[in-house]
Amino acid sequence: MKHVGENVVRIEAEALRALADRLAGPMAADFNRALDLLFGCRGRVVVTGMGKSGLIARKIAATLSSTGSPALYLHPVEALHGDLGMIVRGDVVLALSASGETEEILQLLATIKRLQVPLIAMTCDEFAEKAADRPKDKKDNKTRATRASTLASSSDVALDCSISQEACSLGLAPTASTTTMLALGDALAVALSEKRGFKEEDFANLHPGGKLGKRLARVESLMHSGDAVPRVTAQTKMPDVIYEMSRKKLGVTAVVEHDPVLGDRLLGVISDGDLRRLLEQRGKDTLDLTAADCMTRSPKTIGPQEFAATALARMEEMKITSLVVVDKVADNDLRLRGIVHLHDLWGTEMV
Repeated sequence: MKHVGENVVRIEAEALRALADRLAGPMAADFNRALDLLFGCRGRVVVTGMGKSGLIARKIAATLSSTGSPALYLHPVEALHGDLGMIVRGDVVLALSASGETEEILQLLATIKRLQVPLIAMTCDEFAEKAADRPKDKKDNKTRATRASTLASSSDVALDCSISQEACSLGLAPTASTTTMLALGDALAVALSEKRGFKEEDFANLHPGGKLGKRLARVESLMHSGDAVPRVTAQTKMPDVIYEMSRKKLGVTAVVEHDPVLGDRLLGVISDGDLRRLLEQRGKDTLDLTAADCMTRSPKTIGPQEFAATALARMEEMKITSLVVVDKVADNDLRLRGIVHLHDLWGTEMV
């Protein structure tokens, strides 16, 4: 019993190795044809399957949707009782059936063909084994002929998920077969996303929730903006600068040239650290200076469309607590959009 778990994993790993070999060899052309059908889909990818294959079908549909290919799961029994209307012209159907003879799926074929919807099948059909391919120690020299299943023979593309054995000790429970279906579905989804040129920002737009969404959030969604942004003009006296910084509680203030039409042009930044250094050097004379006398004229900035994770990495690298968010009009013309603070990024649980 102590080796049962290990054996299950080894059997499923071997099934995946065999699948990879088929993808690199005899099934490569079929895989590429399936990929072309999915890439050319102008509707949704409708994924269907019964039982354990149905559970895998749900996951494949979810993976396709999250990687830029609109997809849905269609339960074959529900389809026979009204949900068949979910399939329309322009869709592509991806049907999963280990035997290729699942009755509920076969009953959908007439509608799929009538709508002229391309059909991709994933089955565990065994291919015919030629006598020449059999081991030499086999005395029986007959060819073991196996016909393609109804689903595979009715499809535009049939993808081979066959296995040598299930990982179940009885050889009955879908284990290795569903693992290969899942892996093949992932292979299609990832290859399709790359073919579409699906980028990190596209992924971020489809994953706004959870830790993943927070890590991929944009700076503009987390920055302080509007009246919450501390700002002064170049002529503002330092007592008023200190008051503005204290009131807005970000430990920094932007120094701007006000423009009601184009927005405030960023001239520089004054931080808590700048104030401390000035007070150490000039004492109370600091209060007689203006913002223009004290500001850093080349502040660290970031664009509103940058990832929040990028802002966090930049602040940690430069050992600063704030970045000014700007729209760049020209090299010497930055328009103030907001300020993003290190604590705001920590609060998103990105780290």
